[in-house]
Amino acid sequence: MSDEEHHFESKADAGASKTYPQQAGTIRKNGYIVIKARPCKVVEVSTSKTGKHGHAKCHFVAIDIFNGKKLEDIVPSSHNCDVPHVNRTDYQLIDISEDGFVSLLTENGNTKDDLKLPTDDNLLSQIKDGFAEGKDLVVTVMSAMGEEQICALKDIGPKN
Repeated sequence: MSDEEHHFESKADAGASKTYPQQAGTIRKNGYIVIKARPCKVVEVSTSKTGKHGHAKCHFVAIDIFNGKKLEDIVPSSHNCDVPHVNRTDYQLIDISEDGFVSLLTENGNTKDDLKLPTDDNLLSQIKDGFAEGKDLVVTVMSAMGEEQICALKDIGPKN
C-alpha cells in the first residue's frame, strides 16, 4: 500500500442524475417532465383508454421552464418518463453589470456571478428599476438539468 494521501475534488451534486424516472400515469398537472431533452412544467394531461394493443396512453402538454416553448409528448401510461430535479434558490442581488450579468449573494456569503438577467421583459424591467431605486431585491433562481435562470423577484425593503 502507498502512503500518499488522496485528495478528491468534491462536487455539490455528488454525481447525481439530472433526472429521475417516474411512471407516466402518475405525472399530474403542474408537475415536471422532460420532453425532447428539455425540463418542462406540465400544463395539461389527458389519458386515453387501453386500445387493441393494451396500453393506455398519456398525452402531455408542457411548457419549457426556461424558454417558455410549448412541447407535447405521448407516452404509454405504464412506461417511465424522465422527471427533472428542479430546485429554487433565493439570492440577494448585489450588482448588475453592463453586459447583462448579475452579481448575487449566496447564503454562505459567497458571490455568484455566472447568471444573466432574465429574458422575460416584465421581470427584467422590475429588476432593473428596483435596483436603480436602491431597493434590497431577492431573486429566485430556478435550476434544472444544468441550467439556471432567474424566475422571480422579491422586494425586502430599501437599503439602509
